[in-house]
Amino acid sequence: MRPLALIFLAALTLLSCSRATPPAGKWEGTYETDDTMIAARLEIGTDGLVKVSAPDLLNIGATPADQRGSMREQLAGDLAGGWGDVVPRKMDFDGETFRKPGGIAPQMIWKASKKQMWLVVYIGTQPSIRIPMREVGDFSDNPFGG
Repeated sequence: MRPLALIFLAALTLLSCSRATPPAGKWEGTYETDDTMIAARLEIGTDGLVKVSAPDLLNIGATPADQRGSMREQLAGDLAGGWGDVVPRKMDFDGETFRKPGGIAPQMIWKASKKQMWLVVYIGTQPSIRIPMREVGDFSDNPFGG
């Protein structure tokens, strides 16, 4: 009976060490406050490689409200125009959190039970920004929805 228990423990250990498979798909999202605007795209291939882009506009608090629409259009254009140049990269994934290889800081958070993805953006010394992403079949021309 003892050898059987050891085999079971060994198998359980191997299973717990297996790599989690990242969710393949496409997501997009936006973030906007009085002073910051971000448009984001994220794609995870079936090979687990990640493409991400998140152009931003910072320190825009003094911008009149009637100019915000053109700023959103600018970011949407930057996002779409630069997407072809984004290089897929490997990320460590533990089943919930994506990190740069060997890194500590979360880059993306995936809640499988809710099918919800967040992109974590770091701007200077500010606290991280978690952008809720929505899954899409194809990327839109304007992730701001307008």
